[in-house]
Amino acid sequence: MNAADTAYAVFTAMAGVFGALFGSFLNVCILRIPEDRSIVWPGSACPACGTPIRAYDNVPVLAWLWLRGRCRACSAPISPMYPAIEALAGVLAMLLFRRIVPDIADLDTAHLVAFGWYGWLLFALLAGTFIDLRHSILPDGFTILMVPVGVAGAALLGHLGYPHAPTWQQSVVGALVGGATLGAVSGIAWLIYRYEAMGLGDAKLLAMLGAFFGALPAVPFILFTAATVGSLVGVTLALARGRGLRTAMPFGPFLALGATVWLFAGNAVTVRFVPLLLPGWAP
Repeated sequence: MNAADTAYAVFTAMAGVFGALFGSFLNVCILRIPEDRSIVWPGSACPACGTPIRAYDNVPVLAWLWLRGRCRACSAPISPMYPAIEALAGVLAMLLFRRIVPDIADLDTAHLVAFGWYGWLLFALLAGTFIDLRHSILPDGFTILMVPVGVAGAALLGHLGYPHAPTWQQSVVGALVGGATLGAVSGIAWLIYRYEAMGLGDAKLLAMLGAFFGALPAVPFILFTAATVGSLVGVTLALARGRGLRTAMPFGPFLALGATVWLFAGNAVTVRFVPLLLPGWAP
């Protein structure tokens, strides 16, 4: 392994460590935000006995392992979801770094800003997914309030010369198209069936994704992927539970999945498959 390969491996590992550390913060957000509690104060503590968690017992993933999944003070079990989210955030950060910075020669300001920009998106999707699964809500902080971040990031990356982000104009259009699409679906479903088929949080989430990716072809791909996977999972769960095909479940995690697939494989999808669906379209 030459010096360039070694440097690239070190930066990739650093991205993973950063992701795991941020995953620890995401655990706080996932736990406290749905309960309208501060994510800053008080510090982390055992939910069973209230003993503050020491810094060396708060090391992502490793602390859970050396404590054997139990509180040091009262031996109450600690959910394995905490290290799982930290590990997942670390893995996603490493994969994202390799996606955005494919070679050590690409390690410049524009690519590092892009890594931070898309990393912010990935972490918001991760936290929003677990909150939606547990509470069936999507907090505005992980959806509509991220739209300005998407537009501002697109403008900054355009200024820096990063070639793979939408322009700020495409970002604005993407946010409007994404939000309007699911907003219209929800409105039509209400007029026809007189029940809320889709929450407003899903429309806000797709607006955020449109701001980060632009409208075409990202928004249709994300929506198609989410609807397809969501339908398969929904039908499977409904049949397993014997409750018929009308089963309520959050749609946000499937939108997040579609967005993650687009982020990591969007170029391949665009080049190989979009021209088949839209003849004459060129990336």
